[in-house]
Amino acid sequence: MSFTDKAKNKAQEMSGMAKERIGDVTDNERLRAEGASEQSTARARQAGEHAKQAGRDVKDAFNK
Repeated sequence: MSFTDKAKNKAQEMSGMAKERIGDVTDNERLRAEGASEQSTARARQAGEHAKQAGRDVKDAFNK
C-alpha cells in the first residue's frame, strides 16, 4: 500500500470520526451514521490492502 493510499484512508477515517462526534453533539442521527459508515469503509480498505500485501509477501517468499 502506498503512502498516498494510507494517507487517504486515514483522512477518510478521521473525517468519519469527526462527523460521528458532531452527530453525537447535535443529536443528528443521519450525520452520526454517515460518520460511522465512512470509518468502516476506510478500515475495510486498509484491511484489504494489508491482505493484498500479505499475499505478495507469501508469493515473494516462495519465489526466492
